[in-house]
Amino acid sequence: MRIAVLSDTHDRYPASLPERMREADEIWHLGDVCEPEVLVEFELLGKPLQVVLGNNEAHNLWPLELTLERAGQRFFLTHIPPRRAPAGVHAVLHGHTHVPRDETDARGVRWLNPGCISRPNRGAPPSFAWLTVEPGKPLEWRLVGL
Repeated sequence: MRIAVLSDTHDRYPASLPERMREADEIWHLGDVCEPEVLVEFELLGKPLQVVLGNNEAHNLWPLELTLERAGQRFFLTHIPPRRAPAGVHAVLHGHTHVPRDETDARGVRWLNPGCISRPNRGAPPSFAWLTVEPGKPLEWRLVGL
């Protein structure tokens, strides 16, 4: 299963982005969409779209966090990274910092951030990521700069 992961659109993204995500099995947005209409082109791809609320949304259309299971792996999706990973998750996916991240903590939990599509930080280019999840295999995370 290939999952396109993005964050921090802040009402804009490169015009080529939806087409680049056409091959995804799912799309996960980690918050700061801002206006819900921004997601229309992603919804038109017909893929399952999971979205969490960011700190710049002026509505509460999405949950603050989601725990999803795919191919035997548990994922915690949120916008602002928590201090500790919730019990029982294999990976924490977050946005907010606008900086890509791929780290494993002392408990073996992967911390993943796809960076920012609209306003990257600290010299990082705009980016999203591909998360590949297959039963019995380690998670595969590939950052894609734009």
